[in-house]
Amino acid sequence: MAQWCDIGVNLFSAQFDADRAATVQRAAQAGIRNLLLIGSDLAESQLNITFCQQYAGCYTTAGIHPHQAANADTGWQQQLQQSLLQPEVVALGECGLDFNRDFSPRPIQQQVFAEQLQLAKQHTKPVYLHERDAFATQLAMLQEQQINHGVVHCFTGDTRQLKAYLELGLYIGITGWICDERRGQDLQQAVRYIPADKLLLETDAPYLLPRTLEHKPKSRRNEPAFLAEIARQVALLRGCSLAELEAQCWRNSQTLFGFTTSLAAKG
Repeated sequence: MAQWCDIGVNLFSAQFDADRAATVQRAAQAGIRNLLLIGSDLAESQLNITFCQQYAGCYTTAGIHPHQAANADTGWQQQLQQSLLQPEVVALGECGLDFNRDFSPRPIQQQVFAEQLQLAKQHTKPVYLHERDAFATQLAMLQEQQINHGVVHCFTGDTRQLKAYLELGLYIGITGWICDERRGQDLQQAVRYIPADKLLLETDAPYLLPRTLEHKPKSRRNEPAFLAEIARQVALLRGCSLAELEAQCWRNSQTLFGFTTSLAAKG
């Protein structure tokens, strides 16, 4: 039985409202051993924590996405610290900078990001990083705070950007973007340069349905059960076997996040 880990699932997207538990069950049937739920704000992080308390093999991040930075309540730092104490929380994020949409003013994004980086170091949690059209600024902030423990979530950049993140010691999360023959060409080149011990796979479900998936759902919704298609493309591009990739990604997830138990409802 395969033992994959999906290190990026937006399980409390409204797209999963009708079948959240069934989605987890399908993931387990597809050989997914662990799910890492993504917290984009403190409310979603708490929903994730409560869900993870009901399902073994589910873990979560806790943090504030740059889109939500301007909406952070007074005292958010204390609230986040309380979340970070929960055993289900294995990383701080999704945090970072997004200068593509600028849903939050850039100075506020940078302030909230900087404070989250400090909290991550204080609590010895890996950071779960988001970045879009803000590479130079984000890299400078990571260097300034000497961040070397975390993962670049949904990396879609080129080889130059990849190498800069790797120099910091960060892991790289690869999504179905790599299955896109139109937009994924830079990533298809860059993935060859990721050291085996720094590679992680994620669906970013319900987003980024792999375009190479043979039987696509009519809803166009991505889900963790489709992680194997991303793995297949990555293995082809890297010239390795699926078994090698599976074993290495499992070791990497254990090292970074401390995954132990397998997917199953508790009780």
